[in-house]
Formats: sequence, structure tokens, C-alpha cells
Amino acid sequence: MNKTIMKLHVTVYLPLLPLEALCPHWSDAGPLAVIDKGIVLKVSVEAARAGVRLGMRSGGVSAISPDTQILERSEEKEALAVEAISTALMQFTPEVTHQRDFSVLLDVSASLTLFRGPHALCVRIMHTIRALGFTAQLGVAPTAEGAWLLAHSYRMKGLLLKRRVLSMTSLKCRLDVLPCGLVPEAVQFHDWLNDIGAKRIGALRQLPRAGLLRRTNKELLATLDRAYGEAPEMFEWIKPALSFSARIETFDRVEHAEALLHGATRLILQLVGWLSSLQQSIRVLALHLEHERGRAAVPPTEIELALAEPTWHEQHLVRLLKERLGKIELERPVIALRLEAVKIEPMLPPNETLFPEPGGSPQDYARLLELLTARLGAENVLVPANVDDYRPEVCNSWTPATSKRPKTQVEEILDGRPFWLLPTPIRLLMRDERPFYVSPLKIIDGPERLEAGWWNDQTAARDYYVAQGSDASCYWIYFERVQEDPRWYLHGLFA
Repeated sequence: MNKTIMKLHVTVYLPLLPLEALCPHWSDAGPLAVIDKGIVLKVSVEAARAGVRLGMRSGGVSAISPDTQILERSEEKEALAVEAISTALMQFTPEVTHQRDFSVLLDVSASLTLFRGPHALCVRIMHTIRALGFTAQLGVAPTAEGAWLLAHSYRMKGLLLKRRVLSMTSLKCRLDVLPCGLVPEAVQFHDWLNDIGAKRIGALRQLPRAGLLRRTNKELLATLDRAYGEAPEMFEWIKPALSFSARIETFDRVEHAEALLHGATRLILQLVGWLSSLQQSIRVLALHLEHERGRAAVPPTEIELALAEPTWHEQHLVRLLKERLGKIELERPVIALRLEAVKIEPMLPPNETLFPEPGGSPQDYARLLELLTARLGAENVLVPANVDDYRPEVCNSWTPATSKRPKTQVEEILDGRPFWLLPTPIRLLMRDERPFYVSPLKIIDGPERLEAGWWNDQTAARDYYVAQGSDASCYWIYFERVQEDPRWYLHGLFA
């Protein structure tokens, strides 16, 4: 039996975008005011406490609060911020697009089960927005226009309204009590609507449609029809790029690498959204720390992270980057960060087993190796790796943990061979025609015949045996057959 998917949209409204695009809320910049054509457009909390108000002229701001920093609005930075937020939110759904008035729309209908319901999903969305450095107001509804109106309804003083509704019946009740002035297409008819007593959207919809169309316009009716689910909504979803490279300025000259983590986290969130939208995982990424420009310009400092196990999880990537930044000493101040996806692979689901191994999954083990590598350096974290050669001293080698997928199963070691090999085989003494090491050795298994190395003039012709000493210790020994004076050698120890 097919179950109908509940239709649900989320509008992310960014009320302080003109201010936070210039200076995100996690930066300590003091009182700020953003002006547009000489008029105050947005103010920070500190500036508002100092008496700065919306609509003031810049000269009035300086007179009332000399400490308030005045910033000119940048529509370019606002657009870049919305693009960064949209990319990061693609980790929750591939259906993301821009709405009017600093808003981003998500169709989360198919994502509710994956993220354990609307409430948990909204919590995740708000966490992402805050980590990016922005303030958001959410509206949740079965229609996109309805979600937009609910997200913007917090501006109405004295209106206490639930902004997250899941059914069309509840949505209609919520929309009916909203002021008509909340609908952008109704603003120009505000006085006329007040004069006839249509102050709420519900009262507006009760007016005769033909007469309303003559006195207003078809755009107003179309908006209301879409909000109430009486007309279809069409969207052009954002298409992610085929490669990822994101950049952010630091808003100040940063001299300590650890202080770059906030900006780097913002880039990681964008990367995670981009990876999720394409169903890809990251194998190698690079963070470029940009320094001074002009005559004092120097090449960027590059931090490359090579992962043993491809991933797309924010927490793991941020943790690895934090470890790497903690080890770096900056020679020059940093003015910008750029994150680049160097190597990606298809996103594969984890391999689940009926009886999980104690101590965590193979993915947990891989993440531990990556964390140790970031903390200690790739040359100090090694894992066993097989080389295509029959000689044990050649095929059993060590490689950096991030250069290949590490082994996690003991059974991958060949049966009958010890885990511990001596760096150089020890030539054994002979007593009573038996090999001797601490005590006479008794052959208990073998032989395993090996002939290899002829292709590079390093021929080895050996017969390997498992031998036991008088104290029950077991040794891996071999008889070398190609020497003029064949002898016994000790090559490995059994635990």
C-alpha cells in the first residue's frame, strides 16, 4: 500500500542579513549600523541600546552614538551570503531555492523520515544557520507562500502565532488572522482595505472576488490562492555546481590559526551541503589561508586533509580541521579563507553487520585514525599494507593511515604466519642437527615452500616451518635452499 508523502515547506527568513552579511553575529565588532542611501537600514543590538533607530540619517547616528560603526550596505555580499546559506541547507534536501525578501525556501517533504520529523529537522536547520553566523526565523507550512507569511509574521507586534503548521486546515486558520499588510502585493491597497474593515487576510478573502479583482490586481489574488493551496506553486530549484570552491573573508587580520575555526566551519557547512546534494563524499580537501595583497603579497598557506575513509559529516570534518589548525603557526596574518574539494567519491551507505564488532564500527576506527593523523602527523600514524610479493619482508609493509583504507580484521593476515616479523632474519645455530634458538627447536608445522624474487635478481627459495622451543614459545623459521651453504634462519615470532 502506497503512503502519500506529506507536503511540507520551510521558509528561512534572514531579518538581519544586510548587517550580518557585512559582519556575522559571531564576530565581536561592537555597535553597528548599516545604511542604504544615507538612511539606517539595520542596527545591531548594541547600537539599538545606544539609541540608534531605523530610518535615521547617518549624521544622526554619529551624533547620538559616536562609537557606532557605520557600514554601507553591500547587495553583493548579501547575495553571496544567501548563496552560502542555500548551499549549506542542501544537506537537508536537494530542493532549495531563493524567495523574495532575504528568504530561502526548502521543500522537505521527502526528508521528514530521514531527519526524524519536522521538529528535529527544524532544530538541525536552525543549528546550521547559527553556525554560519546568521539569525533566522522559520516558517513551516504545506504551501511555500504560507510558510513565507508565517516566517515573516513575527514582525507584527502583539501577534502571538504558531509559525509551524503541518496541515492545510491549521494553515488556513493561521493565515486568516494575519494582517493584510503582511502580504507584499496588498501594501499599496492598505488604506482602502482598512477603510472597508478588511484588516485581516481572512476578511480580505471573504470579499467578492470579482470586485476585489477590479479594485486591486490579479497578483494579490494569485498570492493568496497559492498560500491557501488553491493554486499550484512552481519552483526553479538551485542546481549545485560540479566542483566546489568557497571563500570567506575574516573581517580582520587573524594572527592565530585557531581563531580561523569559525570561518572554516562556515565553509565546511557549505561543503557538506554540496556533497549531500550530489550524493558524494570527500576524500581530500584543501583549506587555503590567504595573506596580504599588493606588494607584501605572499602565496596562500595550504592545509590539505586526506581522509582514510570518505565522509560527508560536518562534525568529523570540523574536528579534523580543528586539530590541524591547532598545529599551525602563522608567519603572516590571514585575511581570507578558501576551501576546495580536491577529491570526491560516490557516497556509499555504511556496511551494517548483524553482530557489530565491539569497540565501534570500521567507520569509527577510520575516523580515529584520521583524528590521530591530524594531531600527530601522517608520518607518525601507520597501518599495515600488503604489497604484491610472496616474500614476507616485502609484502608486509607499513603505510600512512590516510593513504589507503586501513585493515580492521585480524583474519586479513595470512593463516599460519606470525604477526611480528624481525627486521632482519637471524641465522640460527645448529645443535644435534637441529636449529637452536635459546633451546633446541622442534618442528611442529610445515613446510610452506616459497620461491620468489627471480624477476629482480633477488631470488629467495625457502621452506618455512613453525617451530617450538622448550618453553612452548613458537617461532617462524625457514631453511634457505639457494645458498652455497644452506642454513636455518629465524624470521618471525608468534604471540
